[in-house]
Amino acid sequence: MADNRNTFLAIALSLVVLLGWQYFVARPQLERQQAELAQQDAQQQAAGQDAQAPTPGATAPGSLPAPGSTAPAAGAQPVALTREAALGTSARVTIETPRVSGSINLAGARIDDLRLKDYRETVDPKSPTIVLFSPKGGPKPYYADFGWVTDGTKTVALPGPDSLWSVEGSDRLTPQTPVTLTFDNGEGLVFKRTFTIDENYMFSVSQEVVNGTQEAIRLFPYGLIVRRGKPETAGFYILHEGLIGVFGEKGLQEVDYSDVEEDGQIRPGQVDSGWLGITDKYWAATLIPMPGSSFQPSFGYTATTDNFQADFLGAAVDVASGASGSASSYLFAGAKETKVIDAYEEALNIARFELLIDWGWFYFLTKPMFFVIDWLFHLVGNFGIAILLVTVLVKLVFFPLANKSYVSMSKMKLVQPQMTEIRDRYKDDKAKQQQALMELYKKEKINPLAGCLPILIQIPVFFALYKVLFVTIEMRHAPFFGWIQDLSAPDPTTIFNLFGLIPWDPPQMLMLGIWPLIMGVTMFVQMKMNPAPPDPTQQMIFTWMPVIFTFMLASFPAGLVIYWAWNNSLSIAQQYVIMRRQGAKVELWDNLKITFKRKKPEAGAKD
Repeated sequence: MADNRNTFLAIALSLVVLLGWQYFVARPQLERQQAELAQQDAQQQAAGQDAQAPTPGATAPGSLPAPGSTAPAAGAQPVALTREAALGTSARVTIETPRVSGSINLAGARIDDLRLKDYRETVDPKSPTIVLFSPKGGPKPYYADFGWVTDGTKTVALPGPDSLWSVEGSDRLTPQTPVTLTFDNGEGLVFKRTFTIDENYMFSVSQEVVNGTQEAIRLFPYGLIVRRGKPETAGFYILHEGLIGVFGEKGLQEVDYSDVEEDGQIRPGQVDSGWLGITDKYWAATLIPMPGSSFQPSFGYTATTDNFQADFLGAAVDVASGASGSASSYLFAGAKETKVIDAYEEALNIARFELLIDWGWFYFLTKPMFFVIDWLFHLVGNFGIAILLVTVLVKLVFFPLANKSYVSMSKMKLVQPQMTEIRDRYKDDKAKQQQALMELYKKEKINPLAGCLPILIQIPVFFALYKVLFVTIEMRHAPFFGWIQDLSAPDPTTIFNLFGLIPWDPPQMLMLGIWPLIMGVTMFVQMKMNPAPPDPTQQMIFTWMPVIFTFMLASFPAGLVIYWAWNNSLSIAQQYVIMRRQGAKVELWDNLKITFKRKKPEAGAKD
């Protein structure tokens, strides 16, 4: 039984260390990062800087030279524009679909205005919709751009970031009506850029060059995504937010903002399949070169403009005199919905596009967990109920294992007097003591480690559910019942203001809600189902562990806390029934009496 307790104690302490790291290390890092972001926003409300178009070179295709900047002159005070004012500085083509709205800037022909209609900033249905792309000149510029570069052997007048394009045909981009923009360089070259969009979040961008000159030209298509300033991130180690890509056989590459800040530029090398972009927790903007085509991906950062950039440089397009050449690519800009992402991967043959959602190393467990919860949600209409049902299903699947575990624990209780006798008999000879105990286990068919199995089963399920709640947008703002209106956020109540009766907002570390308290009580009861450890130190740890977990899990998503409380309740009922059936005494009430019973003062002690 001591081995059993030690193993359980090791597992529990590992969880304490993990949760403590997140609570005491990750959270302060997040707060410092948010303070830095606030300072950056105060200093960088200037007009946005130009993107750095990739240019091919003899030895380093896709390098990022620093072009002219539109930053204000030294000593000049930056003039900040609101987002609406920045949108009004140039002519635009409207984007309107069932799921997104925005516009294409005719100055530069770039997509720099995009809102997601289905998602709002808070659970309040009247709160603003999520802004994904924003124009230069306003707060937090973030946009996608496309174009051409030369190989440097000839001087060609190419359209730049401020070139004014004209509309050819429809002036409204919808799933039914594409938009074509044109630019004439006045030297015999006409550039066309055609945008289409589907019912969700995928843009198709086709670029064409009509060569009316007397000489052949060679051009390289590119696409880029630029974000100015480091955005606010969740700050947790289990989630990647930053630059991301999948590059052929090289596979997934995740680049933190801090990494590219240090390196300046990261080029994975020429690849023949993949995608790249910038990802947030729930949203992403991703460039997808035409599957099967070769391209040079690159991640970059420019300190002078504070621009983060993901770009690709496509294969050369040779355009003869009097002929035309073209290149196409895709742009995903929207919410990272699992079914939508998977559908794009299959329909467009996008290599490992599912990895845009950070399923983690154990995606083989995390993703199936999501699909089961999502399937149950469509049956019952509530993600919270779906989580409770998943917990029951997990219990049913592992019932034979858990049953065997609790039976072994019951037998262990029945032979407790014999174990005590063996320990007393060989208290000075540990080797003989262990040998005698093993003979007793073998005779009674007891597995001394069986009691750990329910805990070991619960740990991977716990982390899989944690990942699902934390990274999947489907869980965002998903209500349960009563005061739980967002299962992906912590329980908003706290005992320290009497659950809202006192008009006071406690600090985050004192946000101890109703569900964390329920979880703590069920964990406490579950531990009291077993005899108290003989060692006083272990007794103290086991007594205070539910309290520690209660405070730590209080800041976790409410859905996870609800799962843990429900799982504890099912485990208590399961253990009680099995132990009674085996004839073993359930020591819950005795242990509770001992815990709360006031100790009598020793003889001779002063009052």
